[in-house]
Amino acid sequence: MAGRLDSVITNIVEVFIEYADNEDKGKKHKLNKEELQKVLDEEIQSSELKGEINTDDIAQAMEVLDKNRDGEVDFREFCRCVCDLAKCYYHKKTGRGGKKGKGNEQKGEAAN
Repeated sequence: MAGRLDSVITNIVEVFIEYADNEDKGKKHKLNKEELQKVLDEEIQSSELKGEINTDDIAQAMEVLDKNRDGEVDFREFCRCVCDLAKCYYHKKTGRGGKKGKGNEQKGEAAN
């Protein structure tokens, strides 16, 4: 029986390969803007996660993810995207925002 992290890792790899390896276009192992949009639209079903993704502004997401500026997202860049989504979900689930000092304010309020 595979562990939960085994499943997560294999699923990330399999999803990327499924959408990125498009032999019809003669390219492999990268997602263009339309392919990234399709991955986000089709593979993320949770309303909690869909709320974190602005699919209307995929060009901005590409700008952030595409560190080597080739107009496509490679596997490393895709992993960054998945990691960022996981962090958003973690913050939502735990009630901990990403803002500096927020935790300290909450601790201070609890101590008073």
